[in-house]
Amino acid sequence: MALKPIEQLFGARRPVAERLYFDDDGRTPNSRYPVLVYRGEPSGQGSLAEPLEALFAANAWPPQWRGGVFDFHHYHSVSHETLGVARGHAVLMLGGEDGSRLRVTRADVLVLPAGTGHCRMQASTDFELVGAYQPDQQRWDICRSDSAADHDAAIARIARASTPDHDPVNGRNAGVPVLWR
Repeated sequence: MALKPIEQLFGARRPVAERLYFDDDGRTPNSRYPVLVYRGEPSGQGSLAEPLEALFAANAWPPQWRGGVFDFHHYHSVSHETLGVARGHAVLMLGGEDGSRLRVTRADVLVLPAGTGHCRMQASTDFELVGAYQPDQQRWDICRSDSAADHDAAIARIARASTPDHDPVNGRNAGVPVLWR
């Protein structure tokens, strides 16, 4: 019998999110909501892009792309973003230039609230992500704070980003819908 996508990524356990908080540093707004990090326990070998895409789609976070993380500090002001590590590993800087480094590996999933800074510091040559967004946030932007005016305008856009009804990993009534209220 074939494993369900959630079992391929997390084994038999119910995934529980680590929570990371980042303050506005004057350049990167970040969010009052925590970044959620789900640590995977993948079975098998190879890319997990298809199981990640299936899991996100089943939980109302349609996948949009496969690729990596930019090597410059940026954030999205009009959308929350889910990143699933399909293969390889990387060290990301979250929270802006003065944020925290986070090592991610195959099957890990991050949920970044709108405004959360992120940047790739290093990655394996086979590093690949699946990116997903809420249905009402399929158009996302890329912001790099270069001025106070950009920062202030971004804060206004971030405030208008809707709070998800589903968590990309655990669905309804868990994760994002509970922890972001």
